[in-house]
Amino acid sequence: MEPAGGATSGSEHVPNSDPLPSSSGSNCSQLTLKLEFSSKVVEHEYIVAFTGYFSAKARSLYISSALRNAGDQALEWHIVPRENPASDFPSDFELVHIRQASPSSLLTLEDHPYIKRVTPQRKVFRSLKYIPSPEPAAPCNATRGTQKWQSWQSSRPFRRTSLSLGSGFWHATGRHSSRRLLRAIPRQVAQILQADVLWQMGHTGSGVKVAVFDTGLSEKHPHFKNVKERTNWTNEKTLDDENRKKEIMINFLFCFSGLGHGTFVAGVIASMRECQGFAPDSELHIFRVFTNNQVSYTSWFLDAFNYAILKKIDVLNLSIGGPDFMDHPFVDKVWELTANKVIMVSAIGNDGPLYGTLNNPADQMDVIGVGGIDFEDNIARFSSRGMTTWELPGGYGRVKPDIVTYGSGVRGSGMKEGCRSLSGTSVASPVVAGAVTLLASTVLNRELVNPASMKQALIASARRLPGVNMFEQGHGKLDLIRAYQILNSYRPQASLSPSYIDLTECPYMWPYCSQPIYYGGMPTIVNVTILNGMGVTGRIVDKPIWQPYLPQNGDHIDVAVSYSPVLWPWAGYLAVSISVAKKAASWEGIAQGHVMVTVASPAENDVGGELTSTVKLPIKVKIVPTPPRSKRVLWDQYHNLRYPPGYFPRDNLRMKNDPLDWNGDHIHTNFRDMYQHLRSMGYFVEVLGAPITCFDASQYGTLLMVDSEEEYFPEEITKLRRDIDNGLSLIIFSDWYNTSVMRKVKFYDENTRQWWMPDTGGANVPALNDLISVWGMAFSDGLYEGDFTLADHDMYYASGCSIARFPEDGIVIAKNLKDQGLEVLKQETAVVEGVPILGLYQTPSDGGGRIALYGDSNCIDDSHRQKDCFWLLDALLQYTSYSMTPPSLSHSHSRVAPPTGTERPLPQRLEGNHLYRYSKVLEAHLGDPKPRPLPACPHLSWAKPQPVNETAPSNLWKHQKLLSVDLDKVALPNVRAYRPQVRPLSPGESGAWDIPGGIMPGHYNQEVGQTIPVFAFLGAMVVLSFFVVQLTKAKSKPKRRKPRIKRPTYLQQQQTTGKNPTV
Repeated sequence: MEPAGGATSGSEHVPNSDPLPSSSGSNCSQLTLKLEFSSKVVEHEYIVAFTGYFSAKARSLYISSALRNAGDQALEWHIVPRENPASDFPSDFELVHIRQASPSSLLTLEDHPYIKRVTPQRKVFRSLKYIPSPEPAAPCNATRGTQKWQSWQSSRPFRRTSLSLGSGFWHATGRHSSRRLLRAIPRQVAQILQADVLWQMGHTGSGVKVAVFDTGLSEKHPHFKNVKERTNWTNEKTLDDENRKKEIMINFLFCFSGLGHGTFVAGVIASMRECQGFAPDSELHIFRVFTNNQVSYTSWFLDAFNYAILKKIDVLNLSIGGPDFMDHPFVDKVWELTANKVIMVSAIGNDGPLYGTLNNPADQMDVIGVGGIDFEDNIARFSSRGMTTWELPGGYGRVKPDIVTYGSGVRGSGMKEGCRSLSGTSVASPVVAGAVTLLASTVLNRELVNPASMKQALIASARRLPGVNMFEQGHGKLDLIRAYQILNSYRPQASLSPSYIDLTECPYMWPYCSQPIYYGGMPTIVNVTILNGMGVTGRIVDKPIWQPYLPQNGDHIDVAVSYSPVLWPWAGYLAVSISVAKKAASWEGIAQGHVMVTVASPAENDVGGELTSTVKLPIKVKIVPTPPRSKRVLWDQYHNLRYPPGYFPRDNLRMKNDPLDWNGDHIHTNFRDMYQHLRSMGYFVEVLGAPITCFDASQYGTLLMVDSEEEYFPEEITKLRRDIDNGLSLIIFSDWYNTSVMRKVKFYDENTRQWWMPDTGGANVPALNDLISVWGMAFSDGLYEGDFTLADHDMYYASGCSIARFPEDGIVIAKNLKDQGLEVLKQETAVVEGVPILGLYQTPSDGGGRIALYGDSNCIDDSHRQKDCFWLLDALLQYTSYSMTPPSLSHSHSRVAPPTGTERPLPQRLEGNHLYRYSKVLEAHLGDPKPRPLPACPHLSWAKPQPVNETAPSNLWKHQKLLSVDLDKVALPNVRAYRPQVRPLSPGESGAWDIPGGIMPGHYNQEVGQTIPVFAFLGAMVVLSFFVVQLTKAKSKPKRRKPRIKRPTYLQQQQTTGKNPTV
């Protein structure tokens, strides 16, 4: 488990122990959650993971044997006792204290045949906070004003964090886009999703074990009736979800830590009154994995996961997440959980609206990843967007989230009593976890319920939201009733996600629908997930078959398919590459076909037998004639590196709370707006996921390199020079690189237990200089920032570098900027005049291309863009593609003589850097790392078409359904949705009566529910009769005249002699 916040070398931050004010007030709906997360390595403690489950005695013997082979007689070590419910059972890891462990000792441990991995023990600090913010609020830890530059204490601040906390109480996308009738919407999420329909059928989650991994739950909380087990995995002697207040004044907002998040999540799933949960009769298993001070350890999670497997948990809600999908111990354990039929539901993340911000484990194929919407069915702004970035640079990401549901302003249980309203994707996650628990209880044959079949039912029944693409909503909004119908007519089968490929359907199929395909273009790659409901393991029989529809011009496209050799657990991938056939080079139209895939799984109850399922993947594409070279732009994805696995810093050093470059640097993730802009300008943008040696430069007008961290093969440098001589143009957006600053932003690495510096800056400037040195160009190691105006456009330079050398006949633009490097290193401020930031150059060869350099990419990056410079990109493309020099640049008052590069030495690579560990180009070598042999270019094996003379379905979305699922066969009760009845509290419970909307209907209150309407009717009749009788009596009585009062004599005299009185 890798929490967010990375490793810290400082002291612990322990909140004060004062009690938190009650959260059950009326203003709870105005709370938004915020998280602060950090972690540190535990000195001398290591987690030793084994290849299987062994007894404590066997584990001790294996470790002892391995350390004896180390030959270090002075080595001191012992096994750290773990006193928790799992300690009496076999385990697959051990916690070992090794004093003064040398690297050779750890390697010797890993050499043992039964030891799989050795990693440091981690201590995690989580701070849960709420902020009373009716309007969008800045995060509690937002940085304002001048920052104090120091060594970054966090190595991986985006490790797995509690996704209970949104960064602000954002309004949903499109809130002000049109006028609409405002209405009050109840926040009883279970009733909104029509769980009461299933309650009235007698389904209330009975017999389903659901686990909540969080901060615990109070023993006598009045909302829960079936807490089967509460286990404590911390070092504190309590099982309760307690809180300690830590009040801080930041940006004039009060923030509190310790919010009873575990109670809230459990309430959304299984509360029986007030803020009702979905499955009140489910067996609730509470795993307390965080202390009162929000501290946890990796070993606590691993033990708790093992215990969940041992207790045969059915559904597990996990409210932690982070971008580190290469955290192997955690990912491996999640696979093991789902392989044991644990349905894991996890929040997709709170890093929206930026694309490419999915959190792990929700981004795994075997996990149900949940995004958030508001009660008007708008995608919540905070909800993370796809695509997954595991597959970059050579492949393409998968569709995630799987499903969305309410996650904004949802009501759940307060810490001791009452309800509160919170927002975040971890609020949406228990909504789905509760729905899954309720659905599982409706299936008579529980053997049919597994992680794959449940996900199949959810995504097949989801209601698609209009105007929203698949990387925002997945398959759509949770529909509980339709999912129930599908599950109760389900038979084991395979299915696909997405179930079809339609490159003409916008906006749902964005980005595929945003650009037609043409002959000679890079293949369009669609990464499809295979869900196997027949068994935990499976395989694809023979090979997928490509069948083009001849009436729909299917023979105009070529298809190549690659796939998982083994589908485990419950899922695998199917990568479909689509290209245009040569005969369609000048053709325009729609082409269709389908891919047939047969999946086989071993039959559980039939020795030697197999279950098979054949699924069809329809494909529909729009083909256009090949556009001219000048309109084609090639994006270099191959030379972009990101976290994980290495530490690659953010391009804007001002963003100290977001120091990692982890969004993939892809045109469909954090460069999405740039891509959309280029498409609107008529450019066709393709992605190069292979070395520069692997594309035909004669087909493209411009090669676009942005924020490149990778090195270059010598063959790439040679080919690029030849390509530019032959007419290809090049645009480079660089970023900062300064070895002194890189040392300043060091971090304490949890794996090597050493202080590490980043292996590149925002970009790998020394590598870029090697690439462009042949033309007499180079970037410097200066680090600058500031606002300026260029060609009547307001610009902001965010941690960019300058141009150190440029040809004398080129165009160079300079601006006055702040020396940010001086501020980082010495906390001093200085303005540097005439910093060269932009250069344009026409190469001298006949028919040669053009080169444009700019020192900062933040203005086209969605991550932290303050002022976009898309206009500048347009101007540069006009220059590179059409040789049209923008007058606003060539005649600019900011034009200066090109620098010669003699003022200061060019930047050098950081001595002792470890880039080779993550590089596709470098390999370890005695002395300096050396380039690897140039890899072969990717070669696709095109499927042999098997044409069919049939008409394709007109609507691929509605045509695709799960096999043998007939919703009409599953009848629903003819009842109206209603709020469950109230009941008296049981003896010993506080209060006399519950509030309206109390417990769920079920076996425990059926008699009460039947008798209350009868008494209510009789009481109403008695009251009505009483009023009728009283009214009748009143009408039958004779009216009496009031007696006339005789006036006094002196008043009568005054009336006759004087004036009439004024009335």
